[in-house]
Amino acid sequence: YRENILKTAKALVEDTKLLVSGAASSQDKLAQAAQSSANTITQLAEVVKLGAASLGSDDPETQVVLINAIKDVAKALSDLIGATKGAASKPADDPSMYQLKGAAKVMVTNVTSLLKTVKAVEDEATRGTRALEATIEYIKQELTVFQSSEVPEKTSSPEESIRMTKGITMATAKAVAAGNSCRQEDVIATANLSRKAVADMLTACKQASHHPDVSEEVRERALRFGTECTLGYLELLEHVLLV
Repeated sequence: YRENILKTAKALVEDTKLLVSGAASSQDKLAQAAQSSANTITQLAEVVKLGAASLGSDDPETQVVLINAIKDVAKALSDLIGATKGAASKPADDPSMYQLKGAAKVMVTNVTSLLKTVKAVEDEATRGTRALEATIEYIKQELTVFQSSEVPEKTSSPEESIRMTKGITMATAKAVAAGNSCRQEDVIATANLSRKAVADMLTACKQASHHPDVSEEVRERALRFGTECTLGYLELLEHVLLV
């Protein structure tokens, strides 16, 4: 399935270019670009799922790495379409145009990451390091979203935020063990666990910080510590990668 994935991903990059240029053209062209990209991402998701299935059920962690990679691309495409919609018919110096360029850059980064992951899957010696690199990139993107001024759609209790930090503790222990063993399967498992643990923590932290009972000072502190925790964890993953 490798060649089919590469070919479909290449088509998606072309769709991305049409989407970005479509913001400055007619509504019809923009609609065509959006529809085309939606069709292509569906095809890409299907062929990546087939590729993951072909690895066999005895390697579920690598299957998860592949599925996560296509999920990242789909999320980036959704964000890009949203940014295109916001920038449509706006002048070149409008802030929405900068958001569009940023969204397009993230999209290309995630497609590139998917392709690297697909190539690494066939090489057992690099599977773990590639999974770790992809997770580091994913966490950086999640941190950018966390640090944005966007208010979460719902709030949660401080207790929920505290509960989510336990996942970070577990993932940290796993990362240290993987750094000691240097086994590719341990590194892959660490990458998958780290990704979920940090994303859950950031979501819970931001939602709790916007709880109606939280003061502005406490909100700022919570957001600051959420950022510091994530940066500290990224540093840990970078060390594992180095080892």
